[in-house]
Amino acid sequence: MLLIFLWVAWVIFNGKFTLEIAIFGAGFAIAIYIFAIKVLGYSAKKDLHVFKNFGKILKYLAVLLWEIIKANIGIMKYVIKPGKNISPQMVYFKSGLKGDVAKTALANSITITPGTITVWVDDENDVFCVHAFDKSMAEGLNESTFVKQLKRMEEK
Repeated sequence: MLLIFLWVAWVIFNGKFTLEIAIFGAGFAIAIYIFAIKVLGYSAKKDLHVFKNFGKILKYLAVLLWEIIKANIGIMKYVIKPGKNISPQMVYFKSGLKGDVAKTALANSITITPGTITVWVDDENDVFCVHAFDKSMAEGLNESTFVKQLKRMEEK
């Protein structure tokens, strides 16, 4: 999967498709793939895991987009009607996620969603610290759709 992605990216960034570009792209993609295996600890097993979970990944991205839209609407309500009381909060919760990739995806998903920012993650104890713009945005973070989707992706 990574190898194909690297080759396709090479072709797209070149802006045209010729035999020469395809051959050089394949060479560079193979070199980068070997580098990723030797130095970065990447493996074909991880490729298969991504390929198996491709549908779940697309579903996660759709859920993320929907949550971003909902959060934008929620923030706009505060901007349009400025008289509302805002009660910012720091929330601590355990996600129950095991892998570093899933924890990073959760932290980034929370941060990219308007009104919430992941302040820090204690990886050893699985504790997330999130600043929420308002109390309503802080509720249920440990049981959010993000966490549920990521737990499904972690299952092998």
